[in-house]
Amino acid sequence: MYDLVIKNARTIEGTRIEIAIQNGKIAAIGEKIPESGKKELVLAENQYLSAGWIDDHVHCFEEMTLYYDYPDEIGVKKGVTTVIDAGTTGAENIGRFYELAQAAKTNVYALVNISKFGIVEQDELADLTKVQSRLVAEALAKYPDFILGIKARMSKTVIGENGIKPLAMAKVIQKENGDLPLMVHIGSNPPELVDILALLEEGDVLTHCFNGKPNGILDQQTDRIKDFVWEAYKRGVVFDIGHGTDSFNFHVAEVALQEGMKCDSISTDIYIRNREKGPVYNMATTLDKLHLVGYSWPEIIQRITTVPAKNFHLATKGQLKAGFDGDVTIFEIRNEEQELVDSNGHKRTAQEVIQPVKTIIGGVIYDN
Repeated sequence: MYDLVIKNARTIEGTRIEIAIQNGKIAAIGEKIPESGKKELVLAENQYLSAGWIDDHVHCFEEMTLYYDYPDEIGVKKGVTTVIDAGTTGAENIGRFYELAQAAKTNVYALVNISKFGIVEQDELADLTKVQSRLVAEALAKYPDFILGIKARMSKTVIGENGIKPLAMAKVIQKENGDLPLMVHIGSNPPELVDILALLEEGDVLTHCFNGKPNGILDQQTDRIKDFVWEAYKRGVVFDIGHGTDSFNFHVAEVALQEGMKCDSISTDIYIRNREKGPVYNMATTLDKLHLVGYSWPEIIQRITTVPAKNFHLATKGQLKAGFDGDVTIFEIRNEEQELVDSNGHKRTAQEVIQPVKTIIGGVIYDN
């Protein structure tokens, strides 16, 4: 007898399936599971399920002051089974974050900031003595199952007078540690986006890809995607949403889609302020915005499951397969109007929205 059997389920593509979970793992999956479960969950006809949603850019170390939140407030309570904290902490304080993260119901991982204290202050890369490759290597060795990669924030308020140097240092750290995943934040210049992208390689993650800033991907004179941005996109640099307080613009996302450029992954850059006061609120609201721009629901679900799992080497997450973690998000697609606002105050009205109703982590069911 399985611990949990989910019946009458279907994927967003319309495939009918049943799933059995045992000891926190998917034990069986098929059109029909003949065996019973200690618990059985029968989905309503208007409900879908997917592998557990993954948000690969959050800030959830609760003891910080600038950017912080609580993992379960942005995770399990919002349909998200796994969060990746994107550089809130550095090598000197990630140990404390690890301790707190173990108490969360949500699966919590981290990208370690290349600056040793993380985002204690806004300009963490203005003093390059804080970037010490030895400390990063030690943190990676101490928390190999928690730290998934490194983070460098490359915008004017962060780097001071250092230009592109912090990113060059991040790339050295990346190579010294087995080409681990690297996420790079972009924003106001300096440094120039063209110089940032020149250093990024296939698999490196560019977050805030659809921000509306002059130093973003859109040429504001021609209203076209910049040529050097296309070059980076085509060579495999990963374009991640990272919505955030100031980093998602409807028009930029729409122009990119019209030209044939789609984001690779969808993330929120959520923390307590933009969760409570907007414009982010939760993962579902960010998904609604991408649907409104023109992405299909199957495309959207892929970008919060299989894609981030692949990008950050989460080998047992992101897919509904036997042997994978028993993480599942159950959700509805509802026909209802909802006003959506981007990071620059532009409003759109959605006619269709997504709503998580249950979050299953390791076979344990939580209502949303």
